[in-house]
Amino acid sequence: MSSEEGSISTEIRGHILVIGLNRPEKYNGYTPTMAKQLAAAFTQLDEDENLWVGVLFGHGDHFTAGLDLPKWTGSMEQGVSGDGSQIDVVGLGRACRKPIITAVHGITFTVGIELALGGDIVIAADNCRFSQLEPKRGIMATGGATIRFVERGGWGNAMYHLLTSDEFDAEEAKRIGLVQEIVPVGRQLDRAIELAEVIATGAPLAVQATKASSRRFVEEGFDAAVAALEPTQKALFLSEDVKEGVQSFVERRDAKFQGR
Repeated sequence: MSSEEGSISTEIRGHILVIGLNRPEKYNGYTPTMAKQLAAAFTQLDEDENLWVGVLFGHGDHFTAGLDLPKWTGSMEQGVSGDGSQIDVVGLGRACRKPIITAVHGITFTVGIELALGGDIVIAADNCRFSQLEPKRGIMATGGATIRFVERGGWGNAMYHLLTSDEFDAEEAKRIGLVQEIVPVGRQLDRAIELAEVIATGAPLAVQATKASSRRFVEEGFDAAVAALEPTQKALFLSEDVKEGVQSFVERRDAKFQGR
């Protein structure tokens, strides 16, 4: 794929799907073509029961410089909401059931932040440069930043960065909760895969149920999340993975879960 439209790379490593933004010549400037392919990759992760964890990263020296605005003008004027048949890559519509770890480095602007916050865990290289600069282009962030900045960083921190359109570094992103770990540049993808491998040692049905419970609390509130705890746990107790978990405990060995 030429740098004109870019593409999304995918690689399966065991139970992990590694997904890459692939337009390095243009700082991975995000195009509608890349958006469609990324939605397809996330949907593959969600629907393939042999895939348990996703890792998202950017090829080249930067995660993404953000939307390639001239290529998005028509889509934005008409609206870009999906029909629910595929995963919404920023998690505002149909969300991926599987955990997603995002490795960011270099320039991580606008939709780059929103892609990261649409996932679950963010690993940042120490050379990251973040900015949610939409107001400087005459638009507002519509991929979740206005929601998740407040959710993760609090009102004051969110307004500080969203309204000033400033540029901030990995340490500030970690301080306000947008980033969970900072690693030396070049280590971000390896570290994200390491964490994915750790998560993949857990029972996948239990991992997915854990994510779903937390999302239910955020989206539906305390009472709805509490009400779903017991029936979800009962369903998990009927799985083969619970039997394996108990047997591995008795035998003092690592469990070998199958996702059933």
